[in-house]
Amino acid sequence: MPRYTNTAIALHWLIAILIIGAFTLGLVMTEIPGLTPTKLKYYSWHKWAGVTVLALAALRLLWRLFKHPPEYADEMPAWQRGAAHGLHWLLYILMFAVPLSGYFYSLAANVPVVYFGMIPLPVLIDPDPALKDLLKGVHYWLNMLLAGLVGVHVAAAFKHLLVDRDGVMARMLPFSSSTQEKR
Repeated sequence: MPRYTNTAIALHWLIAILIIGAFTLGLVMTEIPGLTPTKLKYYSWHKWAGVTVLALAALRLLWRLFKHPPEYADEMPAWQRGAAHGLHWLLYILMFAVPLSGYFYSLAANVPVVYFGMIPLPVLIDPDPALKDLLKGVHYWLNMLLAGLVGVHVAAAFKHLLVDRDGVMARMLPFSSSTQEKR
């Protein structure tokens, strides 16, 4: 079964690791009471991960526009192909919406985002307490939706690996023995 390109595979796993890390940091940092140095450090790391996800998601989307993903096996039912296609596009939308909502939440809270503590990102909106409260909720619920959809994505991948045994998951695994496209 044809595989994704090496570039697509690398971007997939980098983004996955960053999303899991940013999500975990988000859960941990919001549970730390008060304003501590550790909490501030975690907030910075969380923002840096989000900005990196946004940049890599843009690169991945551009890559996908020029390097179409491999086709699914003909044996896969049409409803599964449609569900997989829809889920992938929802994940792409959320890879942009989650970091952007966090970015605008920070700006509305009058907290600039300085990438890796060195590169200040543009301030696109003025501080706004009402917008801050709205964006805090939006950012939280978009994260929960992303976590749920990632769970569905992982469950579907393992279904293909363990139940269907159809090679679908191997298309995105690095170092798989499937036919590999070198790009």
